[in-house]
Amino acid sequence: MKKIKLSFKVIIWLIVVLQALSCKKEEKTKDAALKMQEFVIEISNYSKSINPNFIIIPQNGIELGYIDANPDNNLMLEYFAAIDGIAVEELFYNKTLTADQYRLNILRQLKNHVKKIIVSEYVSDQEQISDAVEKNTSEGFVCFVRTKNNYYYNQIPDFIYNENSENINNLSEIKNFLYLINSENFATKNEMINALKNTNYDLLLIDLFFVDDIFTNNEITQLKTKKNGSKRLVISYINIGAAEEYRYYWQPGWKLGKPAWIKKKYKGYGDEYRVEFWNQEWKNIIFGNDSSYIKKIIDAGFDGAFLDNTESYFFLYHRG
Repeated sequence: MKKIKLSFKVIIWLIVVLQALSCKKEEKTKDAALKMQEFVIEISNYSKSINPNFIIIPQNGIELGYIDANPDNNLMLEYFAAIDGIAVEELFYNKTLTADQYRLNILRQLKNHVKKIIVSEYVSDQEQISDAVEKNTSEGFVCFVRTKNNYYYNQIPDFIYNENSENINNLSEIKNFLYLINSENFATKNEMINALKNTNYDLLLIDLFFVDDIFTNNEITQLKTKKNGSKRLVISYINIGAAEEYRYYWQPGWKLGKPAWIKKKYKGYGDEYRVEFWNQEWKNIIFGNDSSYIKKIIDAGFDGAFLDNTESYFFLYHRG
């Protein structure tokens, strides 16, 4: 094979080009982060204009709590005025089975500015469950732990940590929560409703739909009472950073690049696509009108919305 020799000038040119591309990528990421901050605030303002007590919990993207989404800057107070809690995944038990110190340090700074930080841990061994709960509890976080057979949040665990009989009227009062957004293990909606009613979780995090059937206001009202008779909160999952092929809003002919704001495949999820969430067409799907996703959540009687994929601003221009 013939060896290719690059002149010093060509090497310098390549370095300059690569640096320019990197800077451009970072500029786009920062701009997208600012747009995600604005998006979350807009969703909150719309929701709370209808129900002032409506709870907003963004998942991941914790850097959004800072000006320019930079943890070296001051807190963005407008963002914290819009949200009630923060959710993250795999904080103490991640792929390396060690604490994510970067995110932990940020969450320690932010925990006094929200009503509650909730964490979903993923463990490989049942014996690690209590340790994951203990580590989060010691930080003042509320933890839900799933194992390999519950990777897609489709099961109700047999045991509830920090189970109690207190009435839960506010996010700050919760001591545990259930993360169940996949209904595949239930044959019917009634079966799922009865299973949920038969638990004492302080907060239920579920999807707006059972398969394609939206939960009604009456059904959600039933879920707001624990098995022991005390009150609890019921929050709806919504993906604001990625479009999902199986959702009611997905149109025939949609695919990657069509519409143009469907920008990138979501690694690991074959039926999801990262979107330019600042596009008005996507915003109209999510909030602001009677047929929007958030309005459906409010009409169904949920206490709040769990905004997933707020970190999508980063992955639009980076791997993932």
